[in-house]
Amino acid sequence: MEEYLQCLSCGKNLSCKEKEKHSYCAHCLLDLNFSVKEINRVELDKNLQKILDFFVSDVSSAFNKDPAAKSILEVLTSYPGIKGVLLYRIAHFFWQIGMPFIPRYISDIARDLTGIEIHPGAEIGSEVFIDHGAGVVIGETAEIGNNVTLYSGVVLGGVSLEHKKRHPTIGNDVVIGTGAKLLGPITVGDNTRIGSNSVVVKDVPPNSVVVGVPGQIISKEGKKVKKIDLAHGDLPDPLVITINALNSRLEFLEKKLSVDKNHHNTVEINYGEYGAGI
Repeated sequence: MEEYLQCLSCGKNLSCKEKEKHSYCAHCLLDLNFSVKEINRVELDKNLQKILDFFVSDVSSAFNKDPAAKSILEVLTSYPGIKGVLLYRIAHFFWQIGMPFIPRYISDIARDLTGIEIHPGAEIGSEVFIDHGAGVVIGETAEIGNNVTLYSGVVLGGVSLEHKKRHPTIGNDVVIGTGAKLLGPITVGDNTRIGSNSVVVKDVPPNSVVVGVPGQIISKEGKKVKKIDLAHGDLPDPLVITINALNSRLEFLEKKLSVDKNHHNTVEINYGEYGAGI
């Protein structure tokens, strides 16, 4: 007896060839299901104007944040971060008006050209600069504020398969170092620096410095960080701090035990400041 499979979209029985390849009929696969009449013309004009405004701020950010930038022609043709963000802006425009297929196809082209993968559904502010950019991944529900700098290998990823907010929200004036991974619907406050190769899975308050795996907040300063901050590699290492604290504690214990042995007395050990760093 022949087994009938139905299209998951319209319910039509699938042909033999269709059953072998996928679970949708040819009509549903090819139908973009998009009507120009549904577009709000006012919103369309606003979104197009945003692309032009962002173009100016995106290109300007390259000159402000990279001393190697020499000319606008060089920036537009040789900077993968700039090309990746500009193509994202176009893809995001089509995403906002509900155009199917096209936004994801543009983002796929951008990934092939630049090595940067930005989902068209992400929300990205002005003056965002992706330096070098190879391996950068920005998920669908990620939100990035203004004047944010991302270096190569940065991932704003999700930890859930549910259709909800599942990617990070990045504040304004944030620097994220090379290879850093920010996972889940966490929030990173304004004026924050994330050290290279850190893995951040918890919220970070404003004016903080985060390093390590998992990411640890090692500084909470009330001072606002510089708007253009390239010193993301000049950050303390929490592992070194912990090892130094352990070493100091061992030296302290050895001295106490030596005194106890020489005087044949029982010594009450007070770790004091040496135990504070553990």
